[in-house]
Amino acid sequence: MRSSNVLHYAVAVLALAAMGCTSPTSPPDSAAVPTGAAAPEYVIGPGDGLDVFVYLSPELSTQNLPVRPDGRISLPLVPDIVAAGRSPTQLATDITARLRPYVLDPNVTVMVRTFVGSAAHQVRIIGEATQPRTMPYREGMTLVDAVIEARGLTRYAAGNRTEIIRRDAADAPPRKLRVRLDDLMRGGDISQDVPLRPGDTIVIPQGWF
Repeated sequence: MRSSNVLHYAVAVLALAAMGCTSPTSPPDSAAVPTGAAAPEYVIGPGDGLDVFVYLSPELSTQNLPVRPDGRISLPLVPDIVAAGRSPTQLATDITARLRPYVLDPNVTVMVRTFVGSAAHQVRIIGEATQPRTMPYREGMTLVDAVIEARGLTRYAAGNRTEIIRRDAADAPPRKLRVRLDDLMRGGDISQDVPLRPGDTIVIPQGWF
């Protein structure tokens, strides 16, 4: 009799376990993935290369048109228009308005072929980098990304005295963040791989010999 009760108990436990396996205890994977916020539109800056396409008007279209240092571009029938500081969509709207006296219902598309970006959306690396440069900021960009783009450090770099010059707002005074770049690049200390922000300037000083 006791063995029969034990058997019934075991069957009941297994049945409950099976029910637990089939009943949903968590949302499906697709529901667990958060929907990311829309990324801000790219802001055109001096040095960017633009493709301007005017539908059904190849004679008005152009490829890899550089944005001049004054932030302007020139197109057929649109000899001088401000591009810097605007998104590709905004610039396309401006070109469309300028073409309306000459083209019936113009349809304009602007695409950025080569990226530099406005000064407020750039990262600069100066001093003892192998190739000091200005580069467009990318979402999620870190110190390592910038150093790789600058082809690493020179033999004279005092990497552990590197500073990041940063403004928290356009009218805020700059502040200095000390990072130990040698420890990061040569010692693998990833705690020094700090996230960058648009407008950051990385200063790598020379060592004393």
